[in-house]
Amino acid sequence: MTGADVDPVTLEVIRNACVAVAEEMNATLVRTSYSPNIKDRRDCSCALFDANEELVSQAENIPVHLGAMPYSVAAALDRFPPSTLAPGDAVLLNDPFHGGAHLPDLTLVTPIYVDGELAAFAANRAHHADVGGGRAGSVDADSTEIYQEGVRIPPVKLYEGGEVNEGVRDLLLTNVRTPDERRGDLRAQRAANRTAVERFRELADRHGLDILRAAMDRIKEYAESRMRAEIESLPDGTYRFEDFLDDDGRGTEDVRVAVAVTVDGDELAADFDGTAAQVEGPINAPLAVTASATYYVARCVTDRDVPPNHGAYRPITIRAPERSVVNARPPAAVVGGNLEVSQRVTDALFGAFGRCVPDRVAAAGQGTMNSVTFGGQAATGGDAFAFYETVGGGFGGRVDADGMDGVHVHMSNTLNTPAEVLETTYPLRVRRYEYRQDSGGAGERRGGLGLRRDVEALADGTTFSLLADRRRHPPYGVAGATPANPARTTS
Repeated sequence: MTGADVDPVTLEVIRNACVAVAEEMNATLVRTSYSPNIKDRRDCSCALFDANEELVSQAENIPVHLGAMPYSVAAALDRFPPSTLAPGDAVLLNDPFHGGAHLPDLTLVTPIYVDGELAAFAANRAHHADVGGGRAGSVDADSTEIYQEGVRIPPVKLYEGGEVNEGVRDLLLTNVRTPDERRGDLRAQRAANRTAVERFRELADRHGLDILRAAMDRIKEYAESRMRAEIESLPDGTYRFEDFLDDDGRGTEDVRVAVAVTVDGDELAADFDGTAAQVEGPINAPLAVTASATYYVARCVTDRDVPPNHGAYRPITIRAPERSVVNARPPAAVVGGNLEVSQRVTDALFGAFGRCVPDRVAAAGQGTMNSVTFGGQAATGGDAFAFYETVGGGFGGRVDADGMDGVHVHMSNTLNTPAEVLETTYPLRVRRYEYRQDSGGAGERRGGLGLRRDVEALADGTTFSLLADRRRHPPYGVAGATPANPARTTS
C-alpha cells in the first residue's frame, strides 16, 4: 500500500462507514421514488467506487445488479473520462452491450469531488417499470432483437454542472408510456447519488482525504486476501455441471448452460464453454450478468464476512464464449438474460460447487423470476399504466434446514408488490395469493413452497406478458432429494 498509513481501528470505522454510505443511498432511492417497483419492491441497488473506478462498498440489494454495476461504471468512464467530468455531472446508461444488463435497469454514475479533487464515484441502478419497446412494462417475452425492447441509452450526461440535460431527459421521456413516473424515479436516482456525495465529503472532512483513500485501498486488499484464503481452503480440482432453460419462446428448446469450476490454489475460474449459442428469443445475457451470478455464488460458498468489493473478485476468472447465451452480442434480445439466464447460471454454478463442497450448497431454488407485466389505460381516455413485478417461489432445501417458502431466490432478492398497493395503484385485482402446498421437493430437508398469485385485469384492452422458466425442467434436488414441482401458468 502506498500513501498514508491507517491504523486498524480507523480502517474498520471507515470500512463500515463506506457500507453505510451505500445503505443510505439506497434508503434515499427507495423513499423518494415514484413507482411501486422501486418504492415497494425495492428493485434497485447502490454502490460506492473509488477514484480508480473500483468497487469499495455496496448496499445489500440485488445480486444481479451489484455484480454487473462495475461494468456500467467502467462503460460510463470510458465514454466520459474523469478529465471530462465536473462537480454536478451524472452519467446515465442502460445499454446491455456497454456495461448494462437489460434495458429497464437504468444506471446513474456521479463523480464525487472533495475540495475540487476527484475522490470517488457513486452509482445506483433502478429497474424502471417501462422504458418503451413492444409491450408495456418493457419485458417482452416475444422480442427477437434489442431494438424491440425499449430505449437503448449509451453513456450520456443526464446532468451537467448540476443542471439536467433537457434534451436527453426529453428524448427518454418521449419514448416511454409513463413519463411522469420515469421522471420521478430518475430524480430519486439523482437524490441517492447526492446523498453519497454529501456523506463521502463528511468522511473526508473527518479523516482527511489521504487517509480515506489509503483506507479504501486497504479495504480492497483485505477482501482479496480473505477471498484467496477461502478459495485456498477448497479442494483443488475441476467440477462440472450443466442445467437447462426450457426454451427461448421461439422454438429452441433445452437451452444448455454448462460450467466447469476450477479451484487452483488461491484462484478460482468459471468456464462456460459448452453453453448454448445465443438464441433468437430474449433469454440471452451479456457478460456482466454472467459475472454477477459467478461473483454471487463465490460469495455464497465462502465466508459471508468477506467484504463484497473489487478486491474479493480479483482471484476469480470468468471465461464465457462470445455469442453464447452467457455472453451475447448485438443485436441479441437480452431482456430475459438478466432475469432467467442469471438464475440458470447460478443453478449451474451451485451444482458444480456441490461436487466440491456439498455441505455448503442448497438444492436448486425456484430458478426463475416469473416476470409479469400488465399495461394499458386505467380508463377510457385516462393515463397509461405499466405494471411490472417478479413472483417469488421456493428456496432449495439446505444441509441443516428446510428451504424457505415463497421468497425471491438468489439473483433477485426483491420483495413482492403488496396486494393493497397493486390494487390502489393499477386497475388490477388480486384474486388469490397463497403457497402451493407440497410444491417443494421432498427429502430429509424439503424444498421451499412456491406461490400462487391470481391477478385479474379490470380495464378493457389491458395487455399482459409473462417471461418465466422452470415449466419443463424443475429445480433439481441434491443428496437423493426429489426435484420440486415445475411452475405452471394459466390464463
